[in-house]
Amino acid sequence: MAAERLVVIGGDAAGMSAASQARRLRGPEELSITAFERGHFSSYSACGIPYWVGGDVERRDDLIARTPEEHRARAIDLRMRTEVTEIDVAGQRVRALDRESGETSWTGFDKLVIATGARPVRPALPGVDAPGVHGVQTLDDGQALLDTLDRATGRRAVVVGAGYIGVEMAEAMLKHGFEVTVLNRGEQPMATLDPDMGRLVHDAMDGLGITTVNGAAVTAIRTGPDGRVAAVEAAGVSYPADVVVLGIGVEPETTLARAVGLPLGPHGGLLTDLSMRVVGHDNIWAGGDCVEVLDLVAGRTRHIALGTHANKHGQIIGSNVGGGYGTFPGVVGTAVSKVCDLEIARTGLREKDARAVGLRFVTATIESTGRAGYYPGARAMTVKMLAEYRTGRLLGVQIVGREGAAKRVDVAAVALTAGMTVEQMTALDLGYAPPFSPVWDPVLVAARKTVTALRKAGTA
Repeated sequence: MAAERLVVIGGDAAGMSAASQARRLRGPEELSITAFERGHFSSYSACGIPYWVGGDVERRDDLIARTPEEHRARAIDLRMRTEVTEIDVAGQRVRALDRESGETSWTGFDKLVIATGARPVRPALPGVDAPGVHGVQTLDDGQALLDTLDRATGRRAVVVGAGYIGVEMAEAMLKHGFEVTVLNRGEQPMATLDPDMGRLVHDAMDGLGITTVNGAAVTAIRTGPDGRVAAVEAAGVSYPADVVVLGIGVEPETTLARAVGLPLGPHGGLLTDLSMRVVGHDNIWAGGDCVEVLDLVAGRTRHIALGTHANKHGQIIGSNVGGGYGTFPGVVGTAVSKVCDLEIARTGLREKDARAVGLRFVTATIESTGRAGYYPGARAMTVKMLAEYRTGRLLGVQIVGREGAAKRVDVAAVALTAGMTVEQMTALDLGYAPPFSPVWDPVLVAARKTVTALRKAGTA
């Protein structure tokens, strides 16, 4: 009997995790695996690119978890620099273009995994394709940016966007000795936070020497006589620039899926069931940054581009394709980041998210420290908590602070997943010692204050 044929589109986290897990469960005599990757690298950490560009990670190859040669040694036919350009659903085959030779060919499949990832948002602005303007999504993108930084004669960097990518790249530019301006079209940086918490990030960035301009929607990128970027125009002001980094965010790369009518959600990502199988298609799975996932708190799908989810999706898909079993129930929206020594974390819903799904809520914000106040090195942090009106169910937590702040959000992520109330949280038995926490951990202090807010509102 001929081996069953698995084809994987995408050679990064979700795709190669799926291929690797399927191979663990089924040998090459039972399952042939062919994977296509249009870039130069496989199985790498895109989340680590800002830290490689900024110099925290010394070598590009440190971000690569497994090379193409290592995958091939495990009987996975990984074809690099080969881009799938068409999916024939009825015929169960894909057309691929060898980007080196220009040749195209068809490959048949019995089972298909779509792991095409996400693409950086690149607005249709005059000059956006000029030399010196960079999006940062792949290792190739990171290398191109580093090459520009090495050649730049001036030291002025403009970062467009103030989300996770924007603030991380602002730090990277600062570490390269550039004068950094961040242009943010929103009210405050980090729109993943409520504006009052985003203000804390703004103040900290100012203190680091990063100029952040809010309400600054970019209208054009101007070039000089040599054709290279020279300035960015926003809200009627021109900001000189020797390099521009686009940190506006990403969107699902679902061009192939859209062309053949596979189901997409409101954010443009593929829709799957709990097993990560594409809705309505028994032999097609999808995972990683190209899919939408269920928000367990809001009860709606959303697009979240994170390596943690991509690797989990891949493991689940590989298990199901390989004859095992796995499901992905959803997410609570946990994310952490930093800009220099400032740590930023959130999980669950912001105020506007809660309103959008019809939830009434109360909030509480506290200031505390990551260690006992008398212990050397104690640094301030601010914690904001949202709880549902009447029920007291935890809805979301945001944290901004220094060392020890960001990972505290994991306590809240567990509480959200478990559907805990803030009153239940106050009794959590968290670890305590002066070097690690005050007697009352900041998350528990926030929970206590939220309980008080609920009582004042007459709901608890």
